Amino acid sequence: MRAAVLGSPVIHSLSPTLHRAAYAALGLRGWSYTAVECDETRLPDLLDGLDETWAGLSLTMPLKRAVLPLLDEVEPLASDVGGANTVVLSDGRRFGYNTDVGGMVAALADAGVTEWSASRGAVVIGAGATACSALAALKELGVREVVVAVRDTSRTGDLEAAAKRLDVAIRVDDLGSLARSPANTCVAKTSSGAVGLVVCTVPPRAADALVDWLSGGRHSPLVVFDVAYDPWPTRFAAVAAAGGSVIVGGFELLLHQAARQVELMTGHPAPLAAMRAAGLAELAARSGPNT
Repeated sequence: MRAAVLGSPVIHSLSPTLHRAAYAALGLRGWSYTAVECDETRLPDLLDGLDETWAGLSLTMPLKRAVLPLLDEVEPLASDVGGANTVVLSDGRRFGYNTDVGGMVAALADAGVTEWSASRGAVVIGAGATACSALAALKELGVREVVVAVRDTSRTGDLEAAAKRLDVAIRVDDLGSLARSPANTCVAKTSSGAVGLVVCTVPPRAADALVDWLSGGRHSPLVVFDVAYDPWPTRFAAVAAAGGSVIVGGFELLLHQAARQVELMTGHPAPLAAMRAAGLAELAARSGPNT
């Protein structure tokens, strides 16, 4: 059976390492997983060309939203979020799932965050498909109001639509304005004044403008979840860690969402330990002196 991750660019994706490690640990001989460069214009033809030897696809940017009208069935969560990162192929039909939300919840749970009261506050940085998944994950933790910081406040339509479907209230702030505000003046803070949970969904260097915001207040955020994983740590995560924040990295998100994909595509429980070991080894190799 065959599976692949699609996206553009996709060459540096860690998904092949994780999925191949799962297949090896499960003893699934004859299973393969590759990375395929694919943008929105190529996606329809690529899907139409898949035969019965294909088990499923992982989708990264910019395909999570574009794939929805090309599917035969979409789970309610993926519909609410407005994006599917997983396509399972069965009996000639295409089924769409979102494993990012569960991956975020699991990654936060590993860090001890299993619920988050409204009084502790939450900020999401970014307005893309991952930010929409973050809203759903925060809802599962009990959050109903979220501050969203974006670079362009005129491009939040998809996020606002997802928030409405999820019944999560959002307040959109300009990223530059937030960057100029001390962290301890942010509305997303605890009763003691500390900012609560910050989820950063933008590319690694795009959050650098917020470094001064992190360090400008009397308190660092209690928890910072940066979905980037390579390179790691990002400057944003490093500054937050230095200030005492609990840090959750994007590798844990990638690992947990991939584990659910393995289960959906193969029907077997995911060998999480083997996948984690393979992924961390690959990241270590990439950061070595010859990379």
